[in-house]
Amino acid sequence: MKIKRSLQLIALSLITSFSLVSFSQQAIAQTKGGDQVYQPQVGQPGKDVVWVPTGDELVTKMLQTAKVTKDDLVYDLGAGDGKIAIAAGREFGARAIGIEYNPDMASLAQRNAERAGVADRVKIIRGDIFKEDFSKATVITMYLLPDLNLKLRPTLLKLKPGTRLVTNSFTMGDWEPDQVINTSGNTGYFWVVPAQVEGRWMLSGLEGQSVASLDLKQRYQRVGGTITLGNNPPQALLGVELSADELRFRYLDSSNQLQHVKATIRGNSMDAELIGTYANNRFSGKRQ
Repeated sequence: MKIKRSLQLIALSLITSFSLVSFSQQAIAQTKGGDQVYQPQVGQPGKDVVWVPTGDELVTKMLQTAKVTKDDLVYDLGAGDGKIAIAAGREFGARAIGIEYNPDMASLAQRNAERAGVADRVKIIRGDIFKEDFSKATVITMYLLPDLNLKLRPTLLKLKPGTRLVTNSFTMGDWEPDQVINTSGNTGYFWVVPAQVEGRWMLSGLEGQSVASLDLKQRYQRVGGTITLGNNPPQALLGVELSADELRFRYLDSSNQLQHVKATIRGNSMDAELIGTYANNRFSGKRQ
């Protein structure tokens, strides 16, 4: 009986030890972003990039810089294990969709979302970032190589003005970021998609002028140009700023007074007003 009892205790001890080891391995795997079904390895090759998860500090600062809220729809391009999309849902209450090419990684990311308790608002799909439609995004996050950023750039610039873009480590070529995000070990970059304002705009209702026009040149969010009032020669605009769909500039009116303009761009239409001097002086513009 004593021998039998000893064997039972040994068996129980082995089972307990095995369970603890198994639990520890599962915990470690999940900490690294994997689970018992699939365990990705840092640096493993993918379709266009290798998988390296974004650090926790930078994830938080990227989403904070983009001012993510519960009203946002965040798309993470190249979602990996779902870390950024999950953080957007769990920490900021946003809806999030991650696009991941690797089917095993995409399935893992969805399981991670379920384990994090955010599967009701975070979805990971298996797809190609160059083929999927993410035009409804209000925020886009990326950790891609520079050549992929450049390949995506024309599509990103066509998104709704005001869409916020955040990348880990890599820029968009000569499209300067609106803000650089620094953490203890990483760097991120932030942009706001600008409205397309380049061209000639015919203005109606400005200072009683029968004829007035704007001629604008644009390079991403940098804008310059001239304004022409009646038969006067064109004059250079001063202090031009473009953020999302809002254009601001200054000019000298027919009395040589400095005027401040704030305009909202809606496609080929402009709703504008003079700030300060003229009460309720609103005017409009149409792009030719």
